[in-house]
Amino acid sequence: MTDAALLDHISRLPHARANFKQLVRELGAKGEERTELETTLARLTARGDLLETRAGQYAVTARSREFVVGRLNMHRDGYGFLISERPIEGIAGDVFIPPESAEKAMHGDRVVVRIARIEADGRADGEIVKVLKRAHPTVVGEFHIGRRGQYAIPHDDRIQQWIEIPEGLEFPPAGPAVDRIGMVAPQVSSVAELDGMVVNVELLEYPEKGAGPVGRVIEILGHPDDFGVDVEVVIRKHHLPHQFPPEVVEQARAIPNVIAAAELEGRRDFRAMDIVTIDGETARDFDDAVWVDRLPNGNYALHVHIADVSHYVRPGTPIDAEARLRGTSVYFPDRAVPMLPFELSTNICSLIPHEDRLVLSALLELDHQGEVVAQEFTAGVIRSAERMTYTNVHLLLEGDAGLRDRYRPVVARFELMRELALILNKKRVRRGSIDFDLPEPLIEFDEWGAMTGVTRAQRNIAHRIIEEFMLAANEAVAAHLENSVETSIYRIHEKPDPKRVMEFEEVAAHFGYSLGVGAIPVKKFGYTDKRRDGSKRRHEIVMADSGMRISSRHYQRLVAKIEGKPEERILSYLMLRSLKQARYSTENVGHFALAADTYTHFTSPIRRYPDLMVHRLLGGALGISTGQVGDLPHIADECSQSERRAADAERELVEWKKVKFMAERVGQDFDALIISTTKYGLFVELAELFIEGLVPIDTLPGDQYAYQENVRKIVGKRTRREFSIGDGVRVILDRVDANERKLQFSLLEETPKPRRRKK
Repeated sequence: MTDAALLDHISRLPHARANFKQLVRELGAKGEERTELETTLARLTARGDLLETRAGQYAVTARSREFVVGRLNMHRDGYGFLISERPIEGIAGDVFIPPESAEKAMHGDRVVVRIARIEADGRADGEIVKVLKRAHPTVVGEFHIGRRGQYAIPHDDRIQQWIEIPEGLEFPPAGPAVDRIGMVAPQVSSVAELDGMVVNVELLEYPEKGAGPVGRVIEILGHPDDFGVDVEVVIRKHHLPHQFPPEVVEQARAIPNVIAAAELEGRRDFRAMDIVTIDGETARDFDDAVWVDRLPNGNYALHVHIADVSHYVRPGTPIDAEARLRGTSVYFPDRAVPMLPFELSTNICSLIPHEDRLVLSALLELDHQGEVVAQEFTAGVIRSAERMTYTNVHLLLEGDAGLRDRYRPVVARFELMRELALILNKKRVRRGSIDFDLPEPLIEFDEWGAMTGVTRAQRNIAHRIIEEFMLAANEAVAAHLENSVETSIYRIHEKPDPKRVMEFEEVAAHFGYSLGVGAIPVKKFGYTDKRRDGSKRRHEIVMADSGMRISSRHYQRLVAKIEGKPEERILSYLMLRSLKQARYSTENVGHFALAADTYTHFTSPIRRYPDLMVHRLLGGALGISTGQVGDLPHIADECSQSERRAADAERELVEWKKVKFMAERVGQDFDALIISTTKYGLFVELAELFIEGLVPIDTLPGDQYAYQENVRKIVGKRTRREFSIGDGVRVILDRVDANERKLQFSLLEETPKPRRRKK
């Protein structure tokens, strides 16, 4: 019996539960079938689809209001919340886990929770009954020696428990040197030297029934302020695979650097065409190349050539297993953790200029409205004519005489690329695609690797050319696969949650704007609880009508209205927060932000595993490969999680470097923009630096201030002075909390001149 069939059978029983003997009797399981039933029950229980109760019954968690499966999100104060994997009838929000129960697990663990009570207002409390999957096989933290012995304090403050390090386990076990990202492992000769250093600890015992975790040191990373330690800490904190196993390295090194003649059989030869790559100045791997021409009928021919990574990374090989584990390359400001070994990512798979490279190509014919009138997909071979940069293409198109002379043979082709890119962009605008063109921060370093500042990353027409061409290729491949294979992998972006839309509408109204979606039916109810100090705290739950109709055009129109206005940056940021995150799925629900019915990721197989899956699917549809992809729904979920993990790691390191940068600037003043108001104070972002911090409400000058939640303003009780989102202020940096990576500011205001007395 399959897993699904067994779950369906138990679900139909009273209370959706049954014991083993009952199942044996009802299913007539004997001999091998009985053994298989035991194996299936164990597998479903380990996965969390079933829960074995103390009474020996197996309960289907997905059909139960008593048990819920999800991820534990801990708070630094010791309590936690269960983020459920499914909607729970009658419960509003996450399930509260009190400290005495939360200490059974660690932040990020996948757990089963028994719902202890559900209040009339939808609040729910629960207790952890089982840990299904530990999120932290290792924990990075600071090693210390104290009265309680040897221990490590986790770097992540949401992991509350200090980790005991028994005597004899404070040094890494003997073995080969561990690969490191850009730094040399420190040499430590005594336990006393280890005190205060950052270590990576393997957990041998997890917290249970009041007992804390126990571990052993497997890596010594260095002192907290040592150069490069921040990157090493973030990599290990987020459990990013960063060491290629020996079998992966061996396989990668065994792949020839030259393409054999036999590998070209059956491939379209594009080597005589002036195909180019366009990337950033610091790019090391080139997985896409483009070519445009005007056809005799006046239409455009667009060729998008993508590195044929699937030719080298075959299903089930060590390289494939490692690529799936990583899911994506991770890009830090001054280095990267690649998905594929360098032998592939920067060599045989990279579309290096003047070298033969294997590709999968999307050949599109587009009319003057940007509509695809014909398309073809094929395996090919190219020889990139030029390695172009965004800067040079932009300057060339702006008329730079030196560059136009240097690249004279391809100038007309670049001008045609610009023409087609603008047509494709207009097409997306017509259908409602949202184009958030927010400035991106670019961290600058000196020659020793120290951060020197944050600047605004420049976007130009060359970025637009590549963006539009990649979007067109991704859509074309997605539509082709939807019609050609039974199951495909899509990049989906679901419609926004009505509650988040409503929250944005309230803020936008203060600036005189609206998405124009009309009235949003809501119901509000509240409850009061007590803080630890005995004071009362009021909560409000807002439920919005999920049937509200909203389209990407609502966002698109508002983006156009605020373009160039002072409030553009803050409203664009808040609009983005109101949208859901895009993800990978085998169920195509379209892409809301792009206003695309069908979309996927095809153009970056060197750095994204989903793209590699799409290449295999396309190869199977074209009959040039087996098309083996494995369990696509599971792979799609894995890739979404890997993407989130990488984004969190990249974001955390950038914030850490920003705080380090600001630590030397205490006492300096800056222009800033209020980006949020809370009962704690004003959150501000420094102009041009993309650095955020808090101005505490009790430091605001000249009055006693209070937060008015209904209008999202901080208002002086006597002067009625207001602070609102979007207001410009001048602030001074008062304090830097390096441990929590937080900045505290105060308002800097000119001292008013004394009034002269009248004579």
